[in-house]
Amino acid sequence: MSKCYLCPQRCGADRTKRAGACGATDEIAIAKYYPHMYEEPILSGTRGSGTIFFTGCSLRCVFCQNYDLSRVKTGKKITPKELADIFKELEDMGVHNVNLVTPTHFVDRIAEAFEIYRPHIPVVYNTHSYEPIKTLEIIDKYVDIYLPDMKFYSPSLSERYTGKKDYFEVAKTAIEYMMDKKTFSLSPDGMMKSGVIVRHMIMPLGAADSRKILEWFASAKKNGAYISLMAQYTPFGEYERFPELKRRITAAEYDRVYEKLLSLGIERYFIQELKAASESFIPKWDF
Repeated sequence: MSKCYLCPQRCGADRTKRAGACGATDEIAIAKYYPHMYEEPILSGTRGSGTIFFTGCSLRCVFCQNYDLSRVKTGKKITPKELADIFKELEDMGVHNVNLVTPTHFVDRIAEAFEIYRPHIPVVYNTHSYEPIKTLEIIDKYVDIYLPDMKFYSPSLSERYTGKKDYFEVAKTAIEYMMDKKTFSLSPDGMMKSGVIVRHMIMPLGAADSRKILEWFASAKKNGAYISLMAQYTPFGEYERFPELKRRITAAEYDRVYEKLLSLGIERYFIQELKAASESFIPKWDF
């Protein structure tokens, strides 16, 4: 943390003294933890996924659905011991897994927490995927399930919405590492025990980019990996600066992407309905 290179921005910040490019110092900060019922069915089940929302972000999409978290406008600082206690508390609630949301910039501190307490339920690493392999190697031994985003194929789109032209190349390498490391399996009760689910959110005017991502996934998938097509885009964050982001996706955009998925013969997938595009699904940050 005295010279941080955890994300591809390699800002080199001394996070013991100031925030890095992710907006976070070396102290873990979270905004909420609770049983979340709206992940993929094999993650949320009937008792929920034990999500922990970390503040700060090394990608910082302009349309972020968790904007206040990514810009560190909310959140409470905790120690690795307190995080370990949260793992145990969630487990005692009966959740199906412990779900780490946007954890990249805290992986070393999270690893400390796992050394204090290792849950007896699967651990989910829920990430934007903009991270180097060396960072994933720190956390991999504690992770059972990877839940990575693949947000953009086009360098021009990723630069427009994140300021980072290299998103796809970095995320592709990270996700392919994840698929090499984890093989899909279910527990006897039908809940996900290990493996990878690659998420992609369809964007307004983004159907062509989504189809390219599906082509990549169809050629790269291994070890039973799933793809999860998300239709939940809701105008949020800095969308006022981007005319195309001021609306939800259309049924035509949704259909074009879904038809491409079917045409590629992809059999392992989840797909959201259009009605998932609602601010009601965005958590209230009340921790």
